[in-house]
Amino acid sequence: MKKMFYTFTTTTDGNLAYHVPDTKENVDKNRKELATKYNFDLENLIYMNQVHGNNVEIITKDSPRLIDSCDGIITNEKNLTLMVMVADCIPILYMDKIKGVVAAVHAGRNSTFQRIAEITVQKMIEEFDCNVKDIEVILGPSIQKCCYEVNLELANIVKESFGEEFVDGRLIDLQGINKMLLNEQGISNISIYNTCTKCSNEPYFSFRKDKNCGRFAGLISVL
Repeated sequence: MKKMFYTFTTTTDGNLAYHVPDTKENVDKNRKELATKYNFDLENLIYMNQVHGNNVEIITKDSPRLIDSCDGIITNEKNLTLMVMVADCIPILYMDKIKGVVAAVHAGRNSTFQRIAEITVQKMIEEFDCNVKDIEVILGPSIQKCCYEVNLELANIVKESFGEEFVDGRLIDLQGINKMLLNEQGISNISIYNTCTKCSNEPYFSFRKDKNCGRFAGLISVL
């Protein structure tokens, strides 16, 4: 059984993304403090230029630290810290403690529609011979069905593609869709944060609340 580390940061850890209105110096400082707080090597932090797609990449120690045009990363190498950055989208973390494999996935609306959750599972099976019974998944804090309002066209896409149970008027349930996609792959060990980033007043950034906000993160690694 391999040891794993994972966590979700909060606004108290500051903004961790370079692509939002913030200085590089401030993001560098926040990342450095995060590495000290959780005792990982900042040189081994792997993050993505997230593009709301379904590209999932396999990461090794020789991979670049910034993975371009990507919304999911998987590794079986020790001491590489995978990071997914969000502010309403779902940060999904995967771990297989038997094979020693972890993944970090950005599941916003488009990536969810493009079934990134199941693509990640399939890659873990194909590339690392993972067994679905051994894969644990955590859906982190995100905008919930109470607040995720979309236009009628998108609501209808959800009804037709995934089922009426994930739609309430123009409100859609992204977490519910991702849980269903994971269940369909045979994964039952799923933990879900029910904290709504928009309305809970918990310390998480929310793009729906503030378009100039920072990004919090999901972090995961094999120790």
